[in-house]
Amino acid sequence: MIIREATAEDWPAIWRFLHRIVAAGDTFTWPRDIGEEDARAIWMKRAPGRTVVAVDGDGTVLGSAETHPNQMGPGAHVANAGFMVAAEHGGKGVGRALAEHVIEQARADGYRAVQYNAVVATNTRAVELWKSLGFTVIGTVPEGFLHAELGYVDLLVMYLPLV
Repeated sequence: MIIREATAEDWPAIWRFLHRIVAAGDTFTWPRDIGEEDARAIWMKRAPGRTVVAVDGDGTVLGSAETHPNQMGPGAHVANAGFMVAAEHGGKGVGRALAEHVIEQARADGYRAVQYNAVVATNTRAVELWKSLGFTVIGTVPEGFLHAELGYVDLLVMYLPLV
């Protein structure tokens, strides 16, 4: 697996899994019916943000991640990120590889921490992955997410210092 900067040519492959993940309504805080143009504008970051893809030896896009400053101005030293892995490649280490890459890139880019503002508490695979990488839960937004099947569930704010 190789992780590299995403290009415009990667977008169709990203969109194939991104729109399914968002439409499922169980892990992402985007509108479930988001259109492709709006999704592309959000996911494909401009500097200082970054978007990367994980690809296999054949160039198949397995997953993608994006990073950007969590806030503007005096809060721009903390990174934020989003991750999506194609369902058929889940459980194969793609998410972990993307997360490790994002953390190291954030450190190299001079961020002092990484903060995830909205981790759906019922997304136990993601919560356990972030914890295994050193993130801690620093806050909970009670019933902050309307899960498509479970109704209102908590959102977690997770934090990892880099310095």
